[in-house]
Amino acid sequence: MNRTIEFEKNTKDLIDDLKSVCANYGLGNDGNEFKIITQVFLYKFLNDKFAFEVKQLDSKLAKAEKWEEAIVKYKKSDYDLLLMQLSESTARLQPEHFISYLFKNQNQAKFADLFDSTLTAIAKENSDIFSVKTDGGEKIMLFENLSRYVIDKRDEFCKALINKLVHFSFENIFHEKFDFYATIFEYLIKDYNTNSGGKYAEYFTPHAVAKIMASCLVTEKVKNVTCYDPSAGSGTLLMNLAHAIGEDKCTIYSQDISQKSSNLLRLNLILNNLVHSIPNIVKGNTLVDPYHREKDGKLKKFDFIVSNPPFKLDFSDFVEDLKSKENHERFFAGMPNVPKAKPEGMAIYPAFIQHIMYSLNEKGRAAVVVPTGFITASSGIEKKIRERLVEKKMLRGVISMPSNIFATTGTNVSILFLDKANTKGDIVLMDASKLGETVKDGKNQKTVLRKEEEEQIINTFNEHKAVEDFSVVVSYEQIKEKNYSFSTGQYFEVKIEYVTITEKEFSQKIKHYQRSLESMFADSKKLETEIKNNFQKLSL
Repeated sequence: MNRTIEFEKNTKDLIDDLKSVCANYGLGNDGNEFKIITQVFLYKFLNDKFAFEVKQLDSKLAKAEKWEEAIVKYKKSDYDLLLMQLSESTARLQPEHFISYLFKNQNQAKFADLFDSTLTAIAKENSDIFSVKTDGGEKIMLFENLSRYVIDKRDEFCKALINKLVHFSFENIFHEKFDFYATIFEYLIKDYNTNSGGKYAEYFTPHAVAKIMASCLVTEKVKNVTCYDPSAGSGTLLMNLAHAIGEDKCTIYSQDISQKSSNLLRLNLILNNLVHSIPNIVKGNTLVDPYHREKDGKLKKFDFIVSNPPFKLDFSDFVEDLKSKENHERFFAGMPNVPKAKPEGMAIYPAFIQHIMYSLNEKGRAAVVVPTGFITASSGIEKKIRERLVEKKMLRGVISMPSNIFATTGTNVSILFLDKANTKGDIVLMDASKLGETVKDGKNQKTVLRKEEEEQIINTFNEHKAVEDFSVVVSYEQIKEKNYSFSTGQYFEVKIEYVTITEKEFSQKIKHYQRSLESMFADSKKLETEIKNNFQKLSL
C-alpha cells in the first residue's frame, strides 16, 4: 500500500477508535469529545515523532528491537545530550512519558492520575515551544487533565484510550511532504465544524479552494516571508500557503476568536513542521483588538495574507469601537449596518477585507474568499472597497467559483486576489462557475473540482490568459468604465457571426422577405376588416 494512503487510513481509523471510546463512556457528540480526540491524537504523534528523531541520531536505537527499552539504559547526561540535538519541532520526552510506559503500567491503581500527570508533564516541559497565547498574553497549554471529562470509571476510560495507540506507528511517514493533511483534518473536524456552532460558527475551507489560493499567490521562489490569516480557523489556508512557499522559508501569524480553532491550528503546525510559528498563533478578536504589532505599536504588515472570513456575524457589541478615530484609516469604507431584527445577519466580511488591505506591506499579496455578490454590488461599503482597490492599483484578479463549493453554505463564493505591486494592471477575471461535478456530502450536496480543472484555473490565472467564455484580462481603466464591476461576464466580447452570400442569393432573400411581408400585410388587412365587422354587429 502507498505510504500516504496507509497513513491516511491509520489516522482515520485512530480517530474512529477514539470516537468509539468517547461514545462508550458517555461522551459521544459531547463538546469535550473534540478536546479528547485531538489531544490524544497529538500525544500519539509526538511519541512517534520522538522515536523517529532519536533513531536518526543514534543508530543503536534504530537497530534495537524495542527502542524504548534501549533508551532507558542511557545515562542521564547522555539522555540530556540526545534531547539537545532534537529538532525544535520535536517534543522533549522523558522515558516515563512514552506510550509504551503507560501501556505497561495500565493496571496500577489510579491509572487515570498517571495518565493525566503524564500529559500535563509533557505540556509543562515543552511549554515554551508548544503553547498558544491569548490576546491577553495568557498561555494555553498543550494538554490538560482528560479523565475529568468522565464522571466515573476514569481508570477504565484512560486504559481504553492508551490501548488504541499501540497498534501502529507514524514513524515511516515523517520524511514525506505533508500535502495530504488537508484531507485528514477535514475528516477530523467535520463533526465539529458545522454551522450549528453558535455565534462564532466555523467553516472548513475545501482543499481545492485552499490550493488555488496558494498556487495563485506564490508564483515564484521566496524566502524569509511572513504569512497571515486574521480569521485562521484550523489553518487550512495557511498550511497550503506554507507548503507552496516552503515551511522553512516562511513564518506563520494568525488570530482567531475561537479557542477551539487556535488549539487545532497549533496541532496543524506541529504536524506540518511549522513549530517555529506557534508563538504567533493567538486566540483573540482580530477586528477589535488586532494582536500582531511592530515595536512602535503600529499594526504589523505582511508579505502574504489568506482568509476565508465569516460572511455574516453578530458584531453589534463592537461596532461603535470599530468606528473610532483610531480605526478610521483601517476601516476607510465604514462598518456594515447591524440589522435590527436579525443582528446575526450583519455582513462582517467587508470589515475583514479592509483589515487585510491595511495589513499588506508594500509588495504584499492576499487572497480572500468573498460572497460573489461583493464583486457587483452597486453601492455601499462593497462598492467603496472595489473603488479603493482600483484607485490604489492593488487588484490582481477575481475567480468566481462553482456554486456549492462549500457543502455547509449555499452562498456562491469568489476568490479576491490583491497585489500591491500590480500597479500596471493586467487583471485576470475568471468565471469558473460551470466547472466541477456535484457529489453527495452527508445531507448536503457539494461541487468538487477535478484535478485537471484545478490546474486549468491555476494555469489560466497565472499565465494571464484570456479564454473565451472563461476568463478576460483587463486594465484598471476598463474596470472604471464598467462602474468598478469585477464580474467576468461584463467584459466578454459580444460576437456577431457574419455569413458571406452572393448578390443573387441576397436578391432572392430580399424577394422572399418582400413576399412574406406582403402576405402578412394582406392577412393583417383581412383581420382588420373582420374585427370592424364584428364590432359593427355588436353595436347593432
